[in-house]
Amino acid sequence: MTFEGWQVWDLVGRLGGQLRVLPGAVIGWDMTAALALGGALGIPPPAMAELLPVIEAVMVAKLNEQMEQSHGGKTG
Repeated sequence: MTFEGWQVWDLVGRLGGQLRVLPGAVIGWDMTAALALGGALGIPPPAMAELLPVIEAVMVAKLNEQMEQSHGGKTG
């Protein structure tokens, strides 16, 4: 991991309140807010642009999977 990678990972930990949601589903982070917060923290924009979408995709898949399981969506 690079220093910039660690910075982005730290940023991800701060984005809990920046989720975009629909009833029953998480659709992603508010990227405007994420980029603004990252900029305020001094994280290089190219690092955020490269890493945030990849991390976001995994986060969305996992959160939606957890929500589906907790609401009895999948049974097998």
